[in-house]
Amino acid sequence: MKSILSLLIACALVFAPSGPLRSGAAQAADLDPHVADRTALIAVFHEIEAGINAQDIERMIAQMAPDATVTWLNGEVSRGHDQIRDYYRRMVQGPERILNRYTTAAEIGAHARFFGDVAVADGRMRDRFIPVARAPFELDSRWTSTSARIDGQWKVVSLHLSANVFTNDLIEEAKSAALKTGLGGILLGVLLGLLLGRKRALV
Repeated sequence: MKSILSLLIACALVFAPSGPLRSGAAQAADLDPHVADRTALIAVFHEIEAGINAQDIERMIAQMAPDATVTWLNGEVSRGHDQIRDYYRRMVQGPERILNRYTTAAEIGAHARFFGDVAVADGRMRDRFIPVARAPFELDSRWTSTSARIDGQWKVVSLHLSANVFTNDLIEEAKSAALKTGLGGILLGVLLGLLLGRKRALV
């Protein structure tokens, strides 16, 4: 019995780790050296999303570099905080605004790719637009961002938004309207034909 116990103790000593036990975070950092960077980037993206949903442009641009570039869904490009701020206010807040409100639910796609102090990330969004002149509508869109570590903090330096111009809710709405218009035209033509035929029969 003592010999078996001694053998078990010896095995434990041989196979025991030579150093102190490491935390899960430390082990994760060994597997992915950008764990802390990813956490910081997610916080940046969440702040931008929260700023959009709160209609708070200052909260959005606080996460962007001073010379950041944004390509919007309508293809317009804004460079720098002033242009980004002006675009948003013109579209959502000004007296001649197009939208009363714009909200989004964003998701991150694949893991961000790191190139030194530069990171590239992408994902998707489900946007809800409440225009001034028509009923609300929703749109599935994509986003791609390039961020840079500036003075120890991650900032978005480029944000590109895009949507499928061939298949989306607006296209389906237009198709439905065209179909209804076409059917209405056909019915009107049939009714006119019947009325004209009846009139000729009476003559």
